[in-house]
Amino acid sequence: MGGSNSRFTHESLQDAKTIKTLLSSLSKGFSKGRMTLGDDDDELVLDTGGLMNVRIKAEREDGRCVFSLRVSWADPGETASPKGQPRIEG
Repeated sequence: MGGSNSRFTHESLQDAKTIKTLLSSLSKGFSKGRMTLGDDDDELVLDTGGLMNVRIKAEREDGRCVFSLRVSWADPGETASPKGQPRIEG
């Protein structure tokens, strides 16, 4: 919070049961309004917001399947910076 930027990235090979457990943990985090993502190297705590943007994407190409889920929201701990008045010139 407080304008700080943080990032967490993890990539590994897992079985379907482990992925289901990870998705379940994410679901619980959304329900609680807070989630902690981490591994041996890093950790990031996110407070979830009210309304969130959701993007689901899936494709099958050349024998490879890809599914992605992207959720984004405004950080509830950050104050929005005022944008000022719009200006239009003709």
